[in-house]
Amino acid sequence: MTSFATPAGSPHFHYRNGELFAEGVALSTLARQLGTPLYVYSRAALATAWAAYQEAIGSHRVLVCFGMKANSNLAVLKEFARLGSGFDIVSGGELARVLAAGANPAKVVFSGVGKQDWEMQAALEAGVKCFNVESLPELKRLSEVANRIGKLAAVSLRVNPDVDAQTHPYISTGLKENKFGIAIEEAPAAYQLASTLPGIQVVGVDCHIGSQITEVSPYLDALDKLLKLIEQLVRQGIQLKHLDLGGGLGIRYDDETPLAPKVLLDKVFAELRARGFDHLELVLEPGRSLVGNAGVLLTTVQYLKLTDARNFAIVDAAMNDLMRPALYEAWHGVLPLKPRTSANTLYDVVGPVCESADWLARARQLALEQGDVLAIESAGAYGFVMAGNYNSRPRPAEVMVDGENYHVIRQRETFADLIRGESCLPD
Repeated sequence: MTSFATPAGSPHFHYRNGELFAEGVALSTLARQLGTPLYVYSRAALATAWAAYQEAIGSHRVLVCFGMKANSNLAVLKEFARLGSGFDIVSGGELARVLAAGANPAKVVFSGVGKQDWEMQAALEAGVKCFNVESLPELKRLSEVANRIGKLAAVSLRVNPDVDAQTHPYISTGLKENKFGIAIEEAPAAYQLASTLPGIQVVGVDCHIGSQITEVSPYLDALDKLLKLIEQLVRQGIQLKHLDLGGGLGIRYDDETPLAPKVLLDKVFAELRARGFDHLELVLEPGRSLVGNAGVLLTTVQYLKLTDARNFAIVDAAMNDLMRPALYEAWHGVLPLKPRTSANTLYDVVGPVCESADWLARARQLALEQGDVLAIESAGAYGFVMAGNYNSRPRPAEVMVDGENYHVIRQRETFADLIRGESCLPD
């Protein structure tokens, strides 16, 4: 169980004189001034996570494309763009966000299994780096759209290598039964077709096997299969410019030992060199590992409900604010902003939504009183982006801490926001 003295994953969240801080800002100050639930991110934590990839890359030719489905706030995107990141997008809306943040579309890869005509056209007109195509019907439609508007679509086929990422089944994407990608045994024929279609330029190969991966072996298994495919494509006369190994590096939520980018990339670079493919540009699509431990969700204890069966700390954040526990039974550390010295009690931390799945943490030893504020750790990835308005609950505000300053980067929603666009039937 996470210690109060060692918040998970990032040194930029730490206790100082018995109070939890984000960088130089006391989280209790943010809770008092801005209310809860409240997402808080550390700018320095984003930069530190980015630097780990840059150190691992060294002089190699690598494009890191932030998997923005993990966190798509404009301030986060702008920060990564400033640092030099590309972006991995999965929708036309995410493309619009990247452009609104001032990022370079030539460093954008467009993934996703269900791209629509308008999304393809918008991406072609913006000039994205490439499309990660996931099926033959998508490939043919992209050809039609590109040909119709007189554009050339750079294409990387996403292949499914049938590799077990050894992670939660909901975030495993590289097995045969998953909806993603083209089966690797069918890829040579798919590439041959792509090379003949108008409006299509074959430039790469892509795979993404899952998320929250903490072992090297699944990546190396996938890489081996991709390199064998590339060797076959060379024999077919198809030359590629890049290899996209996806993302998926895990973070520490509880007691995991995350896989450092350098540990992975040293082995990847060695394998590319040994197989004669170190001339290929390597593309990576990290999401969680760049933002997961850079954020917390603050929530206030409303009631302490003690029963014969279980004890409940009922807080003002709910499954609509942080979906991961309800969706994946995911673990998030829980830290009091100001730890008490009184005896701990075993609590389930639950929200006010009318669902039994509405819990944020189970069986945690905490010393609490009504009105205490808690920090739900490791909430920077798949937190706000998955939030909704179930039970007509406005979504939280988001704040970025920068040293001893902070900036509200998304205002808290209001009831007026919830009903905007709705209308009643005429009398």
